[in-house]
Amino acid sequence: MNIGDTAKLNTNQEDSPETILRLFVHGTLKRGYWNHQRFCAQACSIEPAVVWGRLYHLHAGFPALEVPEGLILARGTADPMADARRQQEIDMPRFGRPTGDRDLIHGELVTFTDPQRDLPPIDRLEGFRPGGHSMYQRVMVAAARGSIACAVWTYTMHAPQNGERITNDNQAVFWKSRLYSAQNA
Repeated sequence: MNIGDTAKLNTNQEDSPETILRLFVHGTLKRGYWNHQRFCAQACSIEPAVVWGRLYHLHAGFPALEVPEGLILARGTADPMADARRQQEIDMPRFGRPTGDRDLIHGELVTFTDPQRDLPPIDRLEGFRPGGHSMYQRVMVAAARGSIACAVWTYTMHAPQNGERITNDNQAVFWKSRLYSAQNA
């Protein structure tokens, strides 16, 4: 399977819309990178997607996404099923260029059918603690997968410090040059 292909994995005919959770990943959770197999192996589909924001490579060695406050549709909670239901309530979010200096961030839309099982380990990996001090926040934003807009959860960091901004012009070159791939882990 090529990186740009849509993957259909672990499909279950009994999956109901209220149990579907879509997560936009932009770093080590993407296919071919070191955290993908461990945390996304249970995904029922993976497809290319984009969100608006700013992407940074932190000096600590991992990426951080910053999204404008005005694009946040909801904030994550400690209840994965409630977050999945909240995501389903947002039918067709507006996906348009925000004001300010923002880039289209290329990543993958990972769809899970068991948020109760799949989301807590990723929350822990990302240092997300609802109601507590968190490294990243899990927020819902609009994403585009082809010409279709949808609400997705993603992990974001407010005003990342000590990082190098990755722009649209250098995203592909940046990811190819970093040692994030599973083969180098």
